[in-house]
Amino acid sequence: MILDLGTVVLSMSLALILYPNFIRTLRERKSRQVIQAELPESHQRKAGTPTGGGILFVALAVIAGLAAIAAGHPGALPSVAGLVAGGLLGVTDDLQKLRRGAIGIPARLKLPIQVVLAVPVAWLATVSGAPQLFLPAAQWLVFPLAVVAIVATANAVNITDGMDGLAGGLSFIAIAAIVLLLPGASAGEKAVALTLCGGLVAFLVFNRYPARVFMGDTGALAIGFALAAMAIQQGLLLLLPIVALVFLLETLSVIIQVAYFKASGGRRVFTMTPIHYTFHHEGWSENRIALSFWGAGLISALAAVALVKLVM
Repeated sequence: MILDLGTVVLSMSLALILYPNFIRTLRERKSRQVIQAELPESHQRKAGTPTGGGILFVALAVIAGLAAIAAGHPGALPSVAGLVAGGLLGVTDDLQKLRRGAIGIPARLKLPIQVVLAVPVAWLATVSGAPQLFLPAAQWLVFPLAVVAIVATANAVNITDGMDGLAGGLSFIAIAAIVLLLPGASAGEKAVALTLCGGLVAFLVFNRYPARVFMGDTGALAIGFALAAMAIQQGLLLLLPIVALVFLLETLSVIIQVAYFKASGGRRVFTMTPIHYTFHHEGWSENRIALSFWGAGLISALAAVALVKLVM
């Protein structure tokens, strides 16, 4: 436990030192957030805030993973592959947004690319991982479910990344629960996850309201790929929706809204989705939304831990 805490503290300290200059570099290179026109006025004021802050905490976690692999510690490869695959796609998408506005890579291309990138990550996580809990007689389902889980988690984190501190805090809770509270994390996987957690804590110092930097798709997609890879590797694929319940609910709110809008000819279930915007329209501050959603994320993560302890 002391070594685990030391990893988090070291990563956090290094990121805290690096982030001010990194944010300054992003600003100088005009890596500025593009705000969609339909978002509230409070978000329109965020236009121009540097984006791409996820590059730093992803890079630190990848370096830690490569160091663990070089030292012979098992288990780092799936999460490192997830960080690299999601991060590269995110960087490309962020660059497209800067060049073309808020659209980025078109959805008709982005989803197939995500599936292609998820295949090798899912293969690494399933081959080197433990048997899946609750799927003892259906192991043939694991690989296709793993691909779906990786793509779904990446998009869920990306959808949730819409308010200061929201996605970063929820990601920290989910990743910490996967590697610290749930059994089965290998030394290499822990090195990646805890370094990522330390980097996220430092990122939140600069991403809390009012945010001085956003993680961008680079951070959100990398986190989603890596989080799913960790869960799959530990045999916790079916527990991932509980660990990441808030991410799931944010995504479901968008799916429900779009489906009902099309079916009803323009009517809405929620004021605005993802659902955190509905709370914002009701007068909740960004800090209140972030803290409330973090609390819900912590409860769902603890529920997953309790469920594992009941069946093991």
